[in-house]
Amino acid sequence: MKRVILSALAVMLFAGASAQEQKKEYPKPEGMRPGMTEFWTPQPKVVTPGDIKTNSAPSDAIVLFDGTNLSAWKSRGGGEAAWKVHDGVFTVDKSKGDIETKMHFGSMQLHIEWMVPENITGTGQGRGNSGVFLQGMYEVQILDCYNNETYSNGQTGSIYKQVRPLANAMRKPGEWNVYDIIYNAPVFNEDGTYKVHPTITLIHNGVLLLNNFAIQGTTEYIGLPRVVKHGDGPIQLQMHGDPSEPISFRNIWVRKL
Repeated sequence: MKRVILSALAVMLFAGASAQEQKKEYPKPEGMRPGMTEFWTPQPKVVTPGDIKTNSAPSDAIVLFDGTNLSAWKSRGGGEAAWKVHDGVFTVDKSKGDIETKMHFGSMQLHIEWMVPENITGTGQGRGNSGVFLQGMYEVQILDCYNNETYSNGQTGSIYKQVRPLANAMRKPGEWNVYDIIYNAPVFNEDGTYKVHPTITLIHNGVLLLNNFAIQGTTEYIGLPRVVKHGDGPIQLQMHGDPSEPISFRNIWVRKL
């Protein structure tokens, strides 16, 4: 009987101690104040945006064509760029080859405007064909897809032969088209494979065509994409050999990211 009483007493004492522990109060975390999640430095750098009326570039942009000359460009095969500059624009010269920037770039914001001539002829890939090559490796297709069908991963705004654009936002021939490109350069492993793929976001005439698309490799006309280890590279503009009338470019600038 004594053992039973002692056991009961022990249970009561343990229960009492547990109750005291449960009732014990600890300091509560301090309440959040607005200033605890605010920071003031570093402040973003001030960039003056371009003037819409004059199509000027942002204050920190590198202007690649200002309407006067092609001094920022060279022929891909060597020598000065020989495309035709006139009336504040330049036009592809189909007797010459591709052109590319003298400067090399990695990640960037690229703005470029292009126009298919009003008298354009041809169909499919043979109608206003050109391209913008990022780092000299990855082609963003330029083509007149206004009432002109072709394979979907070769349309205006595609990463050539890799992905179709999300929309067709072409303006009719004789009107200017605008590409705004956000491009993140790749990071490579030691063995030359991608550690981080190059990615691109493309807005065409205010319409999203590519949304952070991961480029799979080089943009091949025949065959699958290849992964080629590289560093910074030029922006190239393509002289396509189709027989249609040549397209024109203006107001090209880039911001390094």
